Amino acid sequence: MSTRPPSDDSDEQPSDDNLTDWPQGDSGQHESSPPWIPLGIVGIVAVAIGWFFRPWLHGLVYTVYTTPLLLLGIVAGSVAAWATTRSGDRVETVVNVLSSSDHTITPLRVGVVVLVIAAFALLPVANAVAGVTLSDQTMSQTATVERLDDVDADNPRIVTRAVADRYASNTLSRPQYRVGDTDISVVNGTPYWAAPLAPDGLFNKITKRQAGTVLVDMTTQQANVRSVDGELETGVGTIFHRNYRWGLLKSQAYLVDYGDPKMVIHNDTQYIAVPYSEPQFHLTPLPHSTPQWGGVAVIDPSGSIDTLSPSEAAASPILDNQQLYPEDLALQSVEATKYRNGILNTYTSHEDEIEIAPLPGDGNDQPFFILSESGPQYVVAVEPYGDAQGLQELWTIDGQNGTFERYVPADSLFGPQRAADLVRQSAPQTDWDRFTPAEPILTVIDDREYWQVRVVPEDNSGIAYVAFVDARSGDVDSFEQTDAITQFLAGETPVETPTETDPSETTAETPTVIVQRVAENGTVIETMTVYDDESVEIRTPTNSSAGTENTTARALGS
Repeated sequence: MSTRPPSDDSDEQPSDDNLTDWPQGDSGQHESSPPWIPLGIVGIVAVAIGWFFRPWLHGLVYTVYTTPLLLLGIVAGSVAAWATTRSGDRVETVVNVLSSSDHTITPLRVGVVVLVIAAFALLPVANAVAGVTLSDQTMSQTATVERLDDVDADNPRIVTRAVADRYASNTLSRPQYRVGDTDISVVNGTPYWAAPLAPDGLFNKITKRQAGTVLVDMTTQQANVRSVDGELETGVGTIFHRNYRWGLLKSQAYLVDYGDPKMVIHNDTQYIAVPYSEPQFHLTPLPHSTPQWGGVAVIDPSGSIDTLSPSEAAASPILDNQQLYPEDLALQSVEATKYRNGILNTYTSHEDEIEIAPLPGDGNDQPFFILSESGPQYVVAVEPYGDAQGLQELWTIDGQNGTFERYVPADSLFGPQRAADLVRQSAPQTDWDRFTPAEPILTVIDDREYWQVRVVPEDNSGIAYVAFVDARSGDVDSFEQTDAITQFLAGETPVETPTETDPSETTAETPTVIVQRVAENGTVIETMTVYDDESVEIRTPTNSSAGTENTTARALGS
């Protein structure tokens, strides 16, 4: 009902029902200005910020990029939202959608539902299809061999990663720095556990650079640690704009998967080597991608980055004998071969299905990097699917060129878990609550397969001894000294002797008793060898004034 006074038709004002016909004033014109202008400004600013901080968004972007079905889900959600808008349904803003309590169908809601359904329904299928493709690629490029390469007896892998971390931390005397993650680096032909000397604490991360590299000799049980000093302009463990990963993702290829950084020492100069993989796309039977080796990025102390192809990296003198093939890709490729008989087989009969063998010890995950007589290589032990723990296959991957080889034992062999159990059974006097077998690695010595197992204290304070388990008979040989270990690896009969003894005098006599002085934490402090013409005298203090109680033990002859 109108409340205005009556007037002539010519002066009639619009009623409430016709307010939309009333001319808009200045304020009305301002309220009806195009909304896309401020939204566009906000969008441009958001894109600029995202572009600058794109290294932080790499994980999300790379996941979407390498998962075509997820990308198709996003496109399908967008098309569904657009179709909903075109159909005439009420369109709400994002804020209204989030705050709305009704069940109105909106374009945003339709798009989100389609995307969620696509992600949860299609991603598992896409992953399985990608696994089959990677399995086919790996199996077709792998040669089956009848024997494994002999290990480099002069450069055995003795010290585990956890023990190397302990050794490096124990010798660190710089309070503003910490020892970063260790990885294997070959320096002048000798493998070391190498770790960056990174700033410790937020203030030091902001103000300081990586100060050097810590090297732990992995070929001896002793804590042989040294450092290579020198600041790196772009390093590991620093503030983001001086971090190696930030530099790679800002100036080098973005849509690739960079692996862990590895410190490389060449002519006393420090480099950071970062192997990376890149996606290879496939359209059938569903759109998917598989990883392939892309190359190696090398960062020098000045921060200059050189990206090398696989062939260029293998020919680089700086990277000689280093880990060039991405270890994650090596493990992923071997693991994918569980699909060698198809997806259905992994859910039904499990014929010839494999799984990566689980291993005891702290942080001792496969693949293991070793030096063999034919060069550096990764080794991956696999066992049958299920509860079986025998060795089904051993895979080796050349660390320089990525060549895959598969060793299938002709006879039944113990697996790594059984080898660890045999080590425990061979030493019932050992307190296995304080020690653990670690890093079982299959080694061929004189055409005989052995599991080389390190026995490590629970606190990773050192290497108690190294045991060799015959993978066929289960016999165990254990050695506490590095020389004896290298002799056994070389196919010789080890003779453990004190390091200060003249080697020419040790061949005439064979020790019959080994006496070790062991600390409370299990670390061997001192070793003494007793021969058959010698005796051991143990003196135990008494509370009486009589002095000491003497016990003499005669070493038994062989």
